[in-house]
Amino acid sequence: MRMHMIIRRLAGSFILLSLLLAHYHSHYWLWFTAFVGLNLIQSSFANICPLELILSKLGVGGCDQADNGRRACCSK
Repeated sequence: MRMHMIIRRLAGSFILLSLLLAHYHSHYWLWFTAFVGLNLIQSSFANICPLELILSKLGVGGCDQADNGRRACCSK
């Protein structure tokens, strides 16, 4: 599975989970939602994703060739 797909799925899962926790447990979980959103925004500008660095060190989701000969998002 490509790295960008893993990152999108985890980010979406984190956001949905934090919204559920904010609804049923404590509204302070919305800070986690904001943290994930801000990380997504900063990674679009800086091209540095903390989750990508962690996953690559764990050996998850190697780099594949994309359809048009471009590298996947994990290439720098």
